[in-house]
Amino acid sequence: MERTTLARPYAEAVGKLAAEGNAWDHWSERLALLALVACDEQVRALAGNPAVPTERVAEVILAVCGGKLGAEGGNLVSLLAENKRLALLPEIVALYEVLKAAQEGELTAHITSAYELSNEQLAGMVAKLEAKLGRKITATQSVDADLIGGVVIQVGDEVMDSSVRGGLEALAATLKA
Repeated sequence: MERTTLARPYAEAVGKLAAEGNAWDHWSERLALLALVACDEQVRALAGNPAVPTERVAEVILAVCGGKLGAEGGNLVSLLAENKRLALLPEIVALYEVLKAAQEGELTAHITSAYELSNEQLAGMVAKLEAKLGRKITATQSVDADLIGGVVIQVGDEVMDSSVRGGLEALAATLKA
């Protein structure tokens, strides 16, 4: 099973807690701290050691974080440790931040192009996306030479493919039908 799929229920549960308490920023800080601690080599080794009980791993993480997590954060650590999901914290944080951005009216777009985009080109695409979607857009970009030309834009679950490769694949599918 994909790590993102495993992390999604935890991120959504934290998002629900954040929404109930209107504490989106507070949970961002908690999760960032947890991810930092959980990614530490010593903590990862401890969590991966089958001889160490999950309660002990949770206690160590909570001790390192001090009182910065609160009761709800402590419950999250215990749950993740018990289900052996501490390694998913980076994905949980990423998914939570997407939820938070959506709550705040902001969307994240990932733009993949055949060649590196200039700052002006990227800004132009972001402006067009913001106008089309009516929301603030934060963009990341990557390069995939296999696209041949054009771009693939992913916003949430929606994918807009205007690449040469995508056009060729669509043409091939039409010819096969």
